[in-house]
Amino acid sequence: MDVSQWAIDLKLAPADQDRLEGLVCHGNTPQKLVPRARIALLSDGTRLNGAIAREVGVSLPTVHRWQRRVQEQGVDGLLRDKTRPSRIPPLAPEVVERVVEMTLQEPPGEATHWSSRTMAAASGISVGSVQRIWRAHGLKPHRVRTFKLSRDPQFAERVQDVVGLYMDPPQHALVLASAASWT
Repeated sequence: MDVSQWAIDLKLAPADQDRLEGLVCHGNTPQKLVPRARIALLSDGTRLNGAIAREVGVSLPTVHRWQRRVQEQGVDGLLRDKTRPSRIPPLAPEVVERVVEMTLQEPPGEATHWSSRTMAAASGISVGSVQRIWRAHGLKPHRVRTFKLSRDPQFAERVQDVVGLYMDPPQHALVLASAASWT
């Protein structure tokens, strides 16, 4: 007989057995936990692993995985998945630092601020990576609270006219300003 088919006795404590039976019977148990709990309950030494696999509807390696997990970590080992590495490797700290430094500088060309797309193109990383870096560092380049000088050659004269109207308005005057007149 194949060793992998042998019966395993997990020797569950009564409290653990009650907990697992509750998981199997409860309607709100996440469905990925039910087969795990059933495998642990059926691994009482009276059934071969192949029979457990057929009864639960899983493969033999799955039965072995969850039996081993219960032996190593107890019932709590069934309730959480092992952590897996991300499929995307993290960005190098130099890249993150370069993006932060570029964000704090003036954007190229006629732009008033960096957008995630222009930063991604300039730094050679994805838009999502730029957004994650900005979020992690609390950067919001589209919400800059600095005063930007107008490139209008008559800007200084217009500012003086408007400030003069507010400081010393004519009697019974109504001052209206349009943003279009400032461009």
